[in-house]
Amino acid sequence: MGTKKYSSYAEIEHDLEILKLEKEIYYQKMKLSFDKTKESILPSQPLEGLYAIYNKVFSGTFGMILKMLIPYAVSWFINRKRGD
Repeated sequence: MGTKKYSSYAEIEHDLEILKLEKEIYYQKMKLSFDKTKESILPSQPLEGLYAIYNKVFSGTFGMILKMLIPYAVSWFINRKRGD
């Protein structure tokens, strides 16, 4: 691309304004692309489903019993001997 010859400052200002707007457009496109990528990577929907299942399973008497037994099961699993 060759150099452009300007005959007035108004032409220079006009081209600078166009470049500034193009820069802003590309920036907004990049920002939108980043947001879409972030939304596709982060698992928002599956986590909400797991939270609903967790609330359903751990509510009521059965859930209270599970909440009491899980720490004991985890500590047994961690502290068990490898030879058993």
